Order: sequence, then structure tokens, then C-alpha cells
Amino acid sequence: MEFTAKQISELLNGKVEGDENVVVSSFSKIEEGKPGSLSFLANPKYTSYIYETSASVVLVNNDFVAQKEIGSTLIRVEDSYKAIAKLLEIYNSMAEKPSGIEKNSYINKKAKTGKNIYVGAFAYIGKGAQIGDNVKIYPGCYIGNNVTIGDNCVLFPGVKVYYNTIIGKGCTIHAGTIIGADGFGFAPNTEGAFVKIAQIGNVIIEDNVELGALVTIDRATMGSTIIRKGVKLDNQNHVAHNVEIGENTVIAAQSGIAGTAKLGKNCMIGGQVGISPHVKIADGTKISAQSGISNNIKKENSIVMGAPAYDIREYHKSYVHFKNLDKIVKRLDELEKKLKENN
Repeated sequence: MEFTAKQISELLNGKVEGDENVVVSSFSKIEEGKPGSLSFLANPKYTSYIYETSASVVLVNNDFVAQKEIGSTLIRVEDSYKAIAKLLEIYNSMAEKPSGIEKNSYINKKAKTGKNIYVGAFAYIGKGAQIGDNVKIYPGCYIGNNVTIGDNCVLFPGVKVYYNTIIGKGCTIHAGTIIGADGFGFAPNTEGAFVKIAQIGNVIIEDNVELGALVTIDRATMGSTIIRKGVKLDNQNHVAHNVEIGENTVIAAQSGIAGTAKLGKNCMIGGQVGISPHVKIADGTKISAQSGISNNIKKENSIVMGAPAYDIREYHKSYVHFKNLDKIVKRLDELEKKLKENN
């Protein structure tokens, strides 16, 4: 697929500076730009690359001011990051998509399937499952009994969806993700052994959720584990039984959310964060990577850091002392020594 700078600017309501007829057929990072590719500049840290990149076309913000000559054709837009995202989505939508039911797949006779679906080889769809229109189920997926999958969902290879799970419309679930496995529920008996507690609930995933590769979401003990609309979970996140994640919350990779925790909407959670059982987190909270949340966060739009986590401004103040702790201890030892000598 090839596009001229003029065609791209028209798609983005942008303004061309340079050769409007130059043609691009691929995308590139600005530091790795090649002739015939389109790149973008959004982060000021990469500004130096715009003067040396070989990309034929570069998207820049309207307020970008060049300090020296640039060899690439520029397209000025209101927000270059949003503009490149729009182009990538258009490009992706034009790519060839699989369709039809492949051999060696299995669809139970009592399952219901919508229009224009794709079911890849060795995929399994169980009894009573309901699959919406335009759903893509790639090879090796397992869809259990009575699962509901809404219109326009994509399940990449090896996704496993246990029985009674409900998935809304427009969801993307990446390879190897498991939805609806038993929660980690065990009770000690009088002999010190652990007895399994039956997990009879389900998982509900609302519309426009994206789950990265190897995400695990456990079914509820009773009731539902709920992922609200617009949530985005990065690779290798774990969501335990009866957790609720509020709408439009995003969580980076390798975080773990323990049972019955309740996360508000519009939260941003960094990688490798641990959240304790039954904790409640207020709307708009931001949690720095590798933090540990052991208590409720009641104030909306809080920003916390550390393990245990607390206000990020207080953490930064404390960290000055953490770094100098060895020196502080030595000074205290010297003071104690002098006091003893004086006595």
C-alpha cells in the first residue's frame, strides 16, 4: 500500500511542508527512518533525530519549530501521537483478515454463531456458546460451554475461555490468555491441610477491553469477577477471584491483583504492582511501578509509590534520606561515641 504526503495530510487534516507528492509505503521509528517510510515526532527527547532521519515523511505538531534544515517532508498536525495512531489503525484495518471455518475446528451443534466469523483450525466452541458477528477466533482457542462473545471481538491463538464467561463487544484478547480458571480458594482443615473451595461464579468482561498475552483472570467464588468497559491490561497480568476493575483503567505488565480488590475507573497502574486482597482504590489513582498496595486509597487522583505505597511527593522526600541512611547511621554512631566519652 502506497500513499502520498498529500493523501496522508488530507486524512489527518494536516498541512504539508515539502514535497506533497513523495510516496511512502511503510512506517518507521524516527531514529530508524528509511526512504519510503513515514515516521513521527511526539516526544521532545527524539527531536535531534528529525535532522538526520532518512524517513521520507515525518508527522510533527503544529507548534514544532525547526532549528536547522530538515531533509524529510513534514506534515503538521494538531497532535502527532494521535495522528500516527489513527494512521496505524487505518493501515491495520486494510490488512487482509481471515474468514470462514477452517478444517479441524469444532463447533457444538447447540452453539450459536453470528455472521462473518472466523474459526481457526483446532479451535473448540462448546455447547450453548453464543458468538457474535465479525468475531475472529484464531487457531487453538478454547471456548467453553455457555460462553458469550460479543460482536467484533478478536481472540488470538491459544486463548482459553472457561464456561459461563461473558465477553462484550469489540474486545481484543491476545495469545495464551486464560479467562475463568478457578480462583485461588482454599481453607485449612483441622489437620493442617488445605481443602479446595468450589469456585462457582464467572467472569464478565465489558465492551472494548483489551487483554495482553498470557493474562489470567480467575472466575469468582460466587458472583462475578468484573472487568469494566475500556480496560486495558498488559501482558502477564493476574486478576484474582471477585476483583472488579473500573472502566478505562490501564495496568502495565506483570501486576497482580488479589481477591476481591476493587479498582476505580481511569486508574493508571505501572508494571509489577502488587495489590492486596479486599483493597479499594479510588478513581483516577496512579500507582508507580513495583509498588505494593496494602491499604485502601480513598482520595481520588492520588499518585502513590513504594512498598508499602504512599504519596509520591512524600516518597521522594523520604528517598533522599534512604540514599543517605548509611551516612546518617555513621554520624549517629559518632555522636553516641562522643556523648559516652564526655560522660
